[in-house]
Amino acid sequence: MTALGTLYGLGVGPGDPELLTLKAARILQQTADIFAASSSKNDYSIAEAIIAPHLPEGTAVTRLGFPMTRDPAALAQAWEANAAAMAAVLAAGRDAAFVTLGDPLLYSTFGYVLPLLRRRLPELPVVIVPGITSFQAAAAATGQPLAEAGQNLLVASGIDGDGRLEKALEAADNAVILKAYRNFPRLRELLRRLGLAGGATFVTRLGHAGEAVIPDIEAAPEKPHYLSLCLIKRRR
Repeated sequence: MTALGTLYGLGVGPGDPELLTLKAARILQQTADIFAASSSKNDYSIAEAIIAPHLPEGTAVTRLGFPMTRDPAALAQAWEANAAAMAAVLAAGRDAAFVTLGDPLLYSTFGYVLPLLRRRLPELPVVIVPGITSFQAAAAATGQPLAEAGQNLLVASGIDGDGRLEKALEAADNAVILKAYRNFPRLRELLRRLGLAGGATFVTRLGHAGEAVIPDIEAAPEKPHYLSLCLIKRRR
């Protein structure tokens, strides 16, 4: 019986190829089968572009399409198809790396695919390599600590349909709002209502062309890029 290959879940950071960890770079050098998530509407992968400088010449990257939809049936079909493609490689005894923006276990497609692979291959060896998150890089770009002393830090999604974000922000000293591109005007209005707009910094496209750090959230675009977030400090 052929031994299973090892699955590597690699966080590749927010955009700058130099923010890849040494461990992730080493694994990429040693692994022939690389998988990268991409939108099913695009013919490119941001994660693939980030790792390109670290790949040996001639290394092929297989893009796995994930639809940008909330349709459970469409999502489940895509996740199962992508898990099947990866399982075929791993079942043949070959190691495979799945690269994902930021960290593999924070709002990542890897978190959806991993349980499906474990269901198909219960004995699958898995190594997860953490990555630098977009909000860590954003804090470095602004020079502002995320939290100090006894302060708490909220990490939340801007995709909010039931008011949970407002309740969470009311209890937070500082906050990170990821996925700020979705319903951004509503998010900005929420921050105004809570008196937090003055302590909010808008950051977009970190490590990519068009990178911008906007200290005044009122100056942020009405329709932000997908790679956008907000850093919020209740007390400056």
